[in-house]
Amino acid sequence: MLSDVEHRPYPPPSTSWAGQMVWHDLLFAHWAVPPESLRRIVPPSLVLDTHEGRAYVTVTPFHMSGVRPRAVPAVPWLSTFPELNVRTYVTMGGRPGVYFFSLDVTSLPAVLGARTLFSLPYFLAQMSVTHEGSWVHYSSHRSRWHGVPAHFVGRYRPTGGVFYAAPGSLEYWLVERYCLYTTDGRDQVYRVEIHHPPWPLQPAEAVLFRNTMAVPLGLDLPEQPTHLHYAQRLEVLFWLPTRVEPEVKPV
Repeated sequence: MLSDVEHRPYPPPSTSWAGQMVWHDLLFAHWAVPPESLRRIVPPSLVLDTHEGRAYVTVTPFHMSGVRPRAVPAVPWLSTFPELNVRTYVTMGGRPGVYFFSLDVTSLPAVLGARTLFSLPYFLAQMSVTHEGSWVHYSSHRSRWHGVPAHFVGRYRPTGGVFYAAPGSLEYWLVERYCLYTTDGRDQVYRVEIHHPPWPLQPAEAVLFRNTMAVPLGLDLPEQPTHLHYAQRLEVLFWLPTRVEPEVKPV
């Protein structure tokens, strides 16, 4: 994968990657929101990124396989599980990235590892992913024992052929990001670099029967997302966190 870098906005790290995984049946459900609704819940040391004056919240259900550290073989019962994340978009030092509000999984080792090594807000949830024809049926229920309750129940499917986002487009701005940012609970910011091929996006449709994933954040998302995209499969490499100096004036 590291020989395919022309699509990236900047080169991948020259250091050795730390782990890899494969993402499957991923839905991007994007909501455009006023930037001020996110500024209060994004750490002040991070610069909120916007597109044409609008910020975005994205709910992303998918499932993973082959999750493993470098030089360690994948173990099926440890390396395969669903994940559902809620994210927005930030930038620091000229590198646009993702900020996660929450990441729900069924794997306790994943929760403990991600919270310890990456300071990411992982939670345990009861989750299921099934297929019926072209539809992906997805449910996730985080109970009060594992954080503030949050639920997602819906189905989704692709509705067209694969396309690759053009630089400068909204789709490119939303998905072609090659790092994530996290904080240590104070002002210190860390960047986790990732690498993957260009996103093989497809237009999508979704029926969301229940979606309270943003309620713990104090956000009331409309029933219908602003934009929907689907990706069938993507291989990903990731690096360990590195410390980043905060920007002087977050916006």
